Amino acid sequence: MSSSAFQKEVDERTNLTGSNKFEMLLFRLGKAPGKEQSELFGINVFKIREIVAMPQITAMAGAPQHVLGMVNLRGQVIPVIDLPAVVGCTPETGLNLMLVTEYARSTQGFAAESVEDIVRLDWNQILSADNTASVARGLVTSIARIDDGQGGTKLVQILDVESILQKVMPSDAVEVAQDKVGPAVRLRPGAVVLAADDSFVARSMIEAELKALGLPFIMTKSGQEAWSVLQEIAADCRAKGQPIHERVAVVLSDLEMPEMDGFTLTRNIKADPLLRAVPVVIHSSLTGDTNEKHVQRAGADAYVAKFAAKELADTLRKVLAGSEALAVA
Repeated sequence: MSSSAFQKEVDERTNLTGSNKFEMLLFRLGKAPGKEQSELFGINVFKIREIVAMPQITAMAGAPQHVLGMVNLRGQVIPVIDLPAVVGCTPETGLNLMLVTEYARSTQGFAAESVEDIVRLDWNQILSADNTASVARGLVTSIARIDDGQGGTKLVQILDVESILQKVMPSDAVEVAQDKVGPAVRLRPGAVVLAADDSFVARSMIEAELKALGLPFIMTKSGQEAWSVLQEIAADCRAKGQPIHERVAVVLSDLEMPEMDGFTLTRNIKADPLLRAVPVVIHSSLTGDTNEKHVQRAGADAYVAKFAAKELADTLRKVLAGSEALAVA
């Protein structure tokens, strides 16, 4: 591919963040118990750094369950996770590929059986995995229905990377303690933090942090749900002639969410005359300069990589500093 063609492809993918669309890598991990066909899974292409044939793995003494060992990838040593074993699948042809992912400023490899395709989807095609039967229950954030090329549809389970990594390699960094987040933040009575994240693990950590900070909150599972809540609050504020800061102090949002992503949610807030004064903090595992620039262009007031308790607390204090939503000392 020529450099100009490559740049065009990069630009096209970059522009997806402005249209509530994303590209998803489809891959297979093998058969689940009782299933006749290999299970199809997906992950946001933005999280994939590269896909390589499975390299030589060096076993690691005392490695956690499902960690196959370490590989040296051009000078960078990264752990390799047996993804089929984590989600309960058995590969038919072996662990043939390694998906190298960047997540929350860390790099890791996921062993997979095969890669099928890259598809472009709208986030409103993605449905929450709540109450959905899945071989990887608890490790899937959402479900996509895509064209199978034969006039029908096939289901794709979108993996919850946060839950998988926390299950396989638990980190003390996600524990929220008062000495990590510092003193409580006092809002005016009636004001809340509106948070949105589709990952159960992420929501649990966010809730723990907001409680440690003494911040009342409303937790939602998607950008669409958060936007619906905001519209209801805004309508009530307009009817009562009430300033929005008396009800919503800050919006804390993930980027990757079913129905409406964090980019679209942020643009909707900043385009609304009543809501645009509400600070928006993006809290995402999609790290890197490019994604941070996308966040800035969408109009967000701050960006925090998951999950750094102190950094998130410091950022919330910063965007709330001088805000009318803070309680008067």
